[in-house]
Amino acid sequence: MKVSCLQDRLAKGLSIVSRAVTSRVLPVLSNVLIAADDARLKLAATNLEIGITCWIGGKVEEEGATTVPARLLTEFVNSLPRDAKIDMSLDVRTQTLNLRCAQHDARIKGIDASEFPVIPTGDGAQPIPVPAEAFRHMLEQVLFAAATDETRPILTGVLTELRGNTLTLAAADGFRLAMREYTLGRPAPEPISIIVPARAYSELGRVISQVEMEEDADLDIIIAPLQNQILFQLHNADPNVDFVSQLIEGNFPDVRAIVPTTCNTRVIIDTQALLGALRVAYLFARDSANIVRLNITPGSGVSAGSLQITASSPEQGDNVSNLEASVEGDPIEIAFNVRYLIDAVSAIHEPEVVLETTAPSRPGVIRPNGNPQYVCVIMPMHIGR
Repeated sequence: MKVSCLQDRLAKGLSIVSRAVTSRVLPVLSNVLIAADDARLKLAATNLEIGITCWIGGKVEEEGATTVPARLLTEFVNSLPRDAKIDMSLDVRTQTLNLRCAQHDARIKGIDASEFPVIPTGDGAQPIPVPAEAFRHMLEQVLFAAATDETRPILTGVLTELRGNTLTLAAADGFRLAMREYTLGRPAPEPISIIVPARAYSELGRVISQVEMEEDADLDIIIAPLQNQILFQLHNADPNVDFVSQLIEGNFPDVRAIVPTTCNTRVIIDTQALLGALRVAYLFARDSANIVRLNITPGSGVSAGSLQITASSPEQGDNVSNLEASVEGDPIEIAFNVRYLIDAVSAIHEPEVVLETTAPSRPGVIRPNGNPQYVCVIMPMHIGR
């Protein structure tokens, strides 16, 4: 193998694929695959749960492949002058990668590429395109609700459904649910319901943020349930990236049955005003199990309704925030985990948010005003009198 490329392109490619490197299981999994073929340089890494492959531009004089320690290679490349040319050649007999750049000449010992696990490419499968930025925003709106406790593995994943031209992502941890729908440009070939690990989706979101692409660039989704895998491809990006993840087996809870269909009190309030008040309340609630009380009062006559947010700590003090709001229905006092409220409201980009409640012991619903495609359901907390 003989290939040359620019330092900044190699550094960016390594920063993307290194997210999948692991030092556990097999020694080769702490390495990154470097392969020169078809006039491009291929970089790949996997931890057997996710795999990331990206292609960067380069001048290929001789094809070949090897694997070298990801951490050492990344740190070495990052220490080189930006925009400098890096020449790489492989001594096949010793599996040593030689790198030359400016005044630096390094040799890194590797492991034969034949020992590196095969990462699926999705060749021949029918992709389902979705705008990459739209999908990244969907992830931001649901990932926070996934469980981190491994005692219920199903809830550490994100339900991913395709029904006709609707893509749905949903996550729940037993205390809250976040669900986001998106209307696809064309319907999926067949209905699909799978569970993708939240950790994998979190890494995919980071990858989408790292690559350079046009505003309307698509992310191609390829689902292979029989192989228990899902593949995402970013082809109209710099660099091009494939991201593959294993799936979680099992049945996800019926998320639509969790969302209340009626309410006794409905509040419409400015999103940023509510978020600001919740963040102030958190300062006092964090030492008291994150409990905040919401006292909702409808308006009377010409006066507007109000939402009062109260947080208190026996050791630190208390805080009360009073916000004007449009309130329909009955007055109510209900308590929630303020961090759950902050997560839900932070995920809403519309100017107004809707809060729907039924009773102090029943779940509350948060959604953007005027956008039915996103909803968050939060269980209330018990408040003593």
